[in-house]
Amino acid sequence: MAEKIERLYSALDVAKYVINKCTAENRPISNLQLQKILYFVQRKYLVNYGRVLFDDEIQAWQFGPVVPEVYYQYCGFGSMAITMNYLIDMDADDSSQIGATVEEKRCKNPWDLVEETHSEGKAWASIYRNGLGNHMTIPVELIRTRG
Repeated sequence: MAEKIERLYSALDVAKYVINKCTAENRPISNLQLQKILYFVQRKYLVNYGRVLFDDEIQAWQFGPVVPEVYYQYCGFGSMAITMNYLIDMDADDSSQIGATVEEKRCKNPWDLVEETHSEGKAWASIYRNGLGNHMTIPVELIRTRG
């Protein structure tokens, strides 16, 4: 049996997969939701597999963790739903894992997702520190250990 090759994606490709899934299932999400879903997907991979899914940095912004490149790609949508269709080459196991997180998180209110990432002692709060760490990178190890 062949050994599974672990793939490393760009955060933008993961975002496109998430957007495509949500659009196809008639459950489109906003950029704010997308940012939080990317954070939770990355954390899941760190905890479950001991590796990152994408190596783009996640920063601590006012409303929680943000992948800057993805944010700027979709910021024109504002708080509106992002409805796009992409063809993304994604490993079946990875798409299954990502899909489970998407399905769990996309039905939550965006501000509940923000609150979930803002809890005291969590990775975002440890870096953001009431604005002192605004736009600073949240270390991968902190995401893994503190969520």
